[in-house]
Amino acid sequence: MSRNNTLIYKHLVEDFRYKVPVVGLGTHNFYLIHSSALICIVCSFVSVVATLVVSFRSKSARTFFKSWSKCERFVVYLAVCDGFFNLVHFMDHFHMLTAKDHVHPIELCEYYGFIMFMFISAQMLLVSLIAINAFALIKFDKNIDLGKCDWKLLSLTFGFPFVECLGITIADEMGPTGVSCGVAGEISLLFLSTIPVLTVLTLNSFLYSLTWYKIRTETKKLAVTIGNKDDRKALQAARTMSLFVFAFIIQWWAAAVYGAWKQVDGNVPLGVIVPAVTFSNIGGILNGIVYFIMRRNRQRQIIPKTTVITVKNRKT
Repeated sequence: MSRNNTLIYKHLVEDFRYKVPVVGLGTHNFYLIHSSALICIVCSFVSVVATLVVSFRSKSARTFFKSWSKCERFVVYLAVCDGFFNLVHFMDHFHMLTAKDHVHPIELCEYYGFIMFMFISAQMLLVSLIAINAFALIKFDKNIDLGKCDWKLLSLTFGFPFVECLGITIADEMGPTGVSCGVAGEISLLFLSTIPVLTVLTLNSFLYSLTWYKIRTETKKLAVTIGNKDDRKALQAARTMSLFVFAFIIQWWAAAVYGAWKQVDGNVPLGVIVPAVTFSNIGGILNGIVYFIMRRNRQRQIIPKTTVITVKNRKT
């Protein structure tokens, strides 16, 4: 195929991707969708920055892989995912809101979609591993080895999504979706977004339920027995990890409903779109809440309980 024919073919493919209508354009729904998303994104990003600042002020970055607990490192990894996702998604929605059109050129839309989908996928893998780790810790008393400097965790959670997004972009399946930039092809959307999100949510919900059931059982046992210090630490770690999973479920349930609805009926109602663009953009807030709870629990453990002894004077 000649160079001119190649350029013409690519131009036609790009035009085909832009045939997707902009959702709500010409109505107040358009402004409702994008303004809601932008407000949530700004709040989430502020929470991400606050979480990272407090984290690295509390402990030295030099000892990140030595003295930081696994849960504290999870907070940082999730904050990084939320931070990059929020930054790019802000530009995506702001671009559409100001231009009142899809993001142009297509290469910019592909870039937005690549970054967002990569960090969404990384977050899904990370939270799934957290759920598995919490379940293994509370059920089998086994703490999963993440490798030196967490290389096993990081190579999987960021390496696989990068390769996946690269393949989607090369196949021209990344582009405008009508609401933002992302996976545009129907088949790719089904097998790379909708099904994985539903699968991850189902798996994590199942593991979350089993873990919390086991936590409640173990808590009752420790309440009537002395229990050693390691048991209580493992219980607290599993409880904290489960909070990450619960936050993930809150963040992505609406997006899962949106993806499933879109596969059944292309005309997704506003009542499904707005929750999807709001809940999916509050990850930084939810992660910050989990971090606040974790810090509060740790401070309660550090502060010693004082015992007051009252001495009554006897009359002689």
